[in-house]
Amino acid sequence: MAIRAILSLLLVSAIAGLGGGALAPDAFAQTKGTLYPKPLPPLANPDDPTLAAKQLFGRKMLPTAGPPHVIGFYAKGCVAGAQALPITGPTWQVMRLSRNRNWAHPAMVALLERLSAKVHRDAGWPGLLIGDMAQPRGGPMITGHASHQIGLDADVWLTPMPNRLLSRNEREEMSAVMMVRKDRLDIDPRAWTPSHLAVIRDAAREPSVERIFVNAAIKKALCREARGDRSWLSKVRPMYGHDYHFHIRIKCPPGNPQCEPQTPPKPTEGCTTGDLAYWFSDAVLHPKPPKVPPKPKPPITLAQLPPDCAEVLVAPAARQ
Repeated sequence: MAIRAILSLLLVSAIAGLGGGALAPDAFAQTKGTLYPKPLPPLANPDDPTLAAKQLFGRKMLPTAGPPHVIGFYAKGCVAGAQALPITGPTWQVMRLSRNRNWAHPAMVALLERLSAKVHRDAGWPGLLIGDMAQPRGGPMITGHASHQIGLDADVWLTPMPNRLLSRNEREEMSAVMMVRKDRLDIDPRAWTPSHLAVIRDAAREPSVERIFVNAAIKKALCREARGDRSWLSKVRPMYGHDYHFHIRIKCPPGNPQCEPQTPPKPTEGCTTGDLAYWFSDAVLHPKPPKVPPKPKPPITLAQLPPDCAEVLVAPAARQ
C-alpha cells in the first residue's frame, strides 16, 4: 500500500492526551481508536537528554530509507528500513489504523501474510485481524507495550476476520472477543473453539517464531486439547493479559548482528501442573495491593537505547 495512503489514516496521536502511563496489554488491545486523531504537538526541547525516548519515536510517521536493520532487544531498541503490512490483504485486515503500528521488519510482514493464508486453509477462518506490530522506526511507544520495539513482535486477535471488508470506523471501534472465563482459571467454552488451537499451532510451527505469548488459561486449553506432534507447545508461553489476542515474536533475522536474541524457550511442553501453578496462584489471580505504592520507573531515554537508535531517529524518511 502506498505510504501516502497510510499517512492519510494516521497521526499517531490518538494517544496524545494519554500521557505517559502504559496500559495493561489486554486493556490496551480493547482501547478504541479514532477516525480523527489529532497530531502530537511539537516538542519544546527535543534535544533534552532527560526526554523519554517514546516521545521521539512516537512522533515519527515514516520509516527510514534503506535496507531493514534491527537494533537492540525486543524491549529496548529500534528498527531501520521497516516495512508496512498492507492494511488489507486477501486473508488479513489491520486494526486500529490510527495508531500507525503496522510496521515491522520484512521478515515479520512476510510471516503474517503467510500465516494468514495457512489459517484460512487450516482453521477455516476468512483471515486474521492484525493488532499492533511496531512504529515506523520502532522504539518505545507512548502507550501500550514494553516490547514491540524492533519490528519482530506482532499481536494477532483471537477473533476471526469477518468475511467482508471492515470499514475504517469498525477497525477503530470493534472489540476482540474475550477468550478467558471471568475467574481466569480456564477458557470460556462459549468463545474458544478447536479453530483457535489450529491458529496458534500454525503460528508456533513457523520456524522463525521464537515465542508466542497467551493467557495462562489459553495455554492450559492448548495443553489439554493438542493432539499428535505437540513439540510446538514449547514455544507457547503464559503471560499476563493476552486473553483477547496472542503475541507472536520471531527470532533475530539473519544478517542483523545488532539484534539481541532472546534465550530460546526450554524444549518442553510447559504443560505440567508445576509449569502452570504460578499463573493460577492467588498471588497472580488476586494480587494484594502493596502497602507502599512503588514509585513508577522513569521512562527510557534515547541515551539508554543502543547508540545507533539516535541515528535511526534522524535518518531520512523513506520516499512516499
